[in-house]
Amino acid sequence: MFSLAEENYLKAIYHLEHENQGEVSTNAIAERMDTKPSSVTDMVQKLAEKDLLSYKKYKGTLLTPSGRKIAANVIRKHRLWEVFLVEKLNFHWDEVHVIAEQLEHIQSDELIARLDKFLGSPDFDPHGDPIPDKHGNVKRTEKKLLSECEKNQRGVCVGVKESSGEFLQYLDKRKISIGTKIKVLGKEFFDGSMIIQVGSDQFFISQKIAENLYVQTN
Repeated sequence: MFSLAEENYLKAIYHLEHENQGEVSTNAIAERMDTKPSSVTDMVQKLAEKDLLSYKKYKGTLLTPSGRKIAANVIRKHRLWEVFLVEKLNFHWDEVHVIAEQLEHIQSDELIARLDKFLGSPDFDPHGDPIPDKHGNVKRTEKKLLSECEKNQRGVCVGVKESSGEFLQYLDKRKISIGTKIKVLGKEFFDGSMIIQVGSDQFFISQKIAENLYVQTN
């Protein structure tokens, strides 16, 4: 059994490891957790004593296999609950993250096993993020950011990098969701903005928007 704070730290380090492709600094964890570096150091040392991560001063932190498994399980529960909330309780995709943050800490393997079976063992959550299996394995898909696409390239939206309610609500206004087909009609090299086509609509999007949409291209 681990505390809510311990699980949140392990989850944050898991995500940062994936983003950084390597060791994670104390400052990066502090920024992600919105806390002081000194508080991070205390927690990291505590988790290291439990053999959940390795920590070297001035070098960074890496999860051990045990720590990675626990983090993946928390993420698995979070994303399964998001699927349940959207598909079975009709929540919108911009409403479920905060609720799933609470539900992900329920300590019942049997409940999660039944939830997974009830949902048909989904591979992805409503935001396009992969759901780890019970062993912590993650199904990866080939994808890239819309900002990396060239003029006249077509793609299908398969995920979002930013999952804040404000961003998801913006996508709703533009009728963009998982599975939406997008065509790049033009690209401004000065500021990275794009003109895209979604269905019969054509409109400009900023570089920030393009950098937060994942697509699969042909």
